Amino acid sequence: MGTQRLAAGKKNAGRLKAWLGFLDESGILMAPLVRRSWSLRGQTPVLQQRGRHHSKVSVIAALCISPSRRQVTLHFRLYPDTSIDGIAVRNFLRDLHVQHGRLVMVWDRSQTHRARSVRRFLDQSPNLQTEFLPAYAPELNPVEYIWAWLKTNPLANLACHDLETLTLNARHHARRLQHRQDLLRSFIEHSPLPLRLIGH
Repeated sequence: MGTQRLAAGKKNAGRLKAWLGFLDESGILMAPLVRRSWSLRGQTPVLQQRGRHHSKVSVIAALCISPSRRQVTLHFRLYPDTSIDGIAVRNFLRDLHVQHGRLVMVWDRSQTHRARSVRRFLDQSPNLQTEFLPAYAPELNPVEYIWAWLKTNPLANLACHDLETLTLNARHHARRLQHRQDLLRSFIEHSPLPLRLIGH
């Protein structure tokens, strides 16, 4: 399962007294994820949306765990109608590094994470280390559970007619999630990570 790599990242974070972070990207589409909902009998809910509309909001997020393992924080950035490239990843990492100082980041092997701009930044940042997740194991990244929760809960059945509305809704619900320590911790505890959080 590749837990040796994850264990190395966790040990590095513990040894350095660093924050341990998990990072991932996703896209939120104009077409909503449709789920069953309640309505009055005989009044079937109807979702109206723009047909053949392929616009999306790209989002990058990091779930970070404090050195004491008592605090979990969520950081995110939205990119309406834009794909996330190496420059965006580098800038996001830079801001995380400024905020948290020593940081061990765990992520997958996507091209954006191995982009030249990202590698150059990492080479110049000795207090920022990275570890790769095992291939084909997205369930190990707690950020994947954030995407699932957002798309199947607050953003489900939300048919937006323009990208601005979708962006505002995505930002609103992501910001609310930042204040839900119980949910943020549950995403980590739900993944099969060899990581134990301390009660708060």
